[in-house]
Amino acid sequence: MYQRSILVASLFAASTLAQAPGPLTPEVHPALTSYKCTKTGGCTAVNSSVVLDANYRWLHNKEGYTNCVTTGFDPDFCPDIETCAKTCTLEGVDYAGYGIHASGDALTLNIYKTDPATNVTSLSSPRVYLLADEETYDHFQLLNQEFSFDVDVSKVPCGINGALYFSEMNASGDKNELNTAGAKYGTGYCDAQCPTQNFIKGQANLNQTYGSCCNEMDIWEANRAANAYTPHPCNATQVLACSGTECGNGDDKYKGVCDKDGCDINPYRIGNKGYYGTGANFTVDTTKKFTVVTQFYTTDNTANGTLKEIRRLYVQDGKVIQNAKIQIPGIEGDSITDAYCASEKKVLGGTDAFTQLGGLQQMGEALGRGMVLALSIWDDAGGHMAWLDQDPYPADADSSQPGVGRGPCPTTAGDPAVLIKQFPDAKVVFSNIKSGDIGSTYSNATVVPRWMRH
Repeated sequence: MYQRSILVASLFAASTLAQAPGPLTPEVHPALTSYKCTKTGGCTAVNSSVVLDANYRWLHNKEGYTNCVTTGFDPDFCPDIETCAKTCTLEGVDYAGYGIHASGDALTLNIYKTDPATNVTSLSSPRVYLLADEETYDHFQLLNQEFSFDVDVSKVPCGINGALYFSEMNASGDKNELNTAGAKYGTGYCDAQCPTQNFIKGQANLNQTYGSCCNEMDIWEANRAANAYTPHPCNATQVLACSGTECGNGDDKYKGVCDKDGCDINPYRIGNKGYYGTGANFTVDTTKKFTVVTQFYTTDNTANGTLKEIRRLYVQDGKVIQNAKIQIPGIEGDSITDAYCASEKKVLGGTDAFTQLGGLQQMGEALGRGMVLALSIWDDAGGHMAWLDQDPYPADADSSQPGVGRGPCPTTAGDPAVLIKQFPDAKVVFSNIKSGDIGSTYSNATVVPRWMRH
């Protein structure tokens, strides 16, 4: 549907030069046990690990210690794509120094880090991906499957997002003759916001001209006050280097290849304000660890069917909790379906890019091809995370209108300059990551009935 420009074709022309690993710091991936499950055989531990995204790494000249990128690419090292590939190298990292700690099947991500020598706290904001082996991302194919994990968000305040999601990255990190670093060094990132990356498929994005677009399934965007899960379909297969209108920036937001808004279920936004929050009076108490289960149902209940529904469950204190009951008239269902998404846009307002870009069928095709698991924690300098957790959103909107509130956080919350001072120990802990047959990754000994879901 979207025509590729001559410039993009030129950007990815064949070359014998490469984005290469550096010689100074060994790349040692933190081991993180994950699990593959079946209904008949139970869950089996997998020796997986995590890798830090390439954009967070030191890129320097091969012959020395000078950054190749500061506010942009250094023209001395990167006057053109070929010279940049020949001159610059991507280093390994000290994971603890980025606030990344793995132990057994638990991964802790600290958004801030404090230098012991100076006692100065600074932003770390790590993003990592799950590796199946040293050279390959774990590629999840989730049609007619479920995905679950335990999470502790008790140290994630308003304005900070402890996120877990899937991106349709290439399993090798687009490792090829253009990119010898590959997944081992966290290359190949893309998402539905079409972010600007230093490298796309191993080649320097010298003038920050291109964005890196792909299908994105947000399983978990959350803090202790609010959460949402959101599919973002794109008219693309794996990474697409966008330029101009197809990136969907600014006034072109709804002309791009990706649905940047997505179709979300946020319990607070759909009127269920007593469902999720801090304390025993909430159905899901965020002062304690709980399990998040996401199920991907197809039309024929096989991995070859068309995605028709994305359903959410929680497990806490031995009880299975069904998804939040929607309390806004006119919105259909309590799970993500095409009907739910169309009715949500109709009732709450907004452009229905989700339907326009193929809805669940498009999202399902990406899930069938395989997607990479990303885990991160971040704050929001541009929007203060208002879209996730503030009431009202936007700040000048009428709070009495349905869908305006995204969470209980005040409109004064979320300023990163304040957060780093008030919450220097902010962190999220993900653990017990499982995927497999529907019903195989969690215990359903006690089910909370629908009438108890507020």
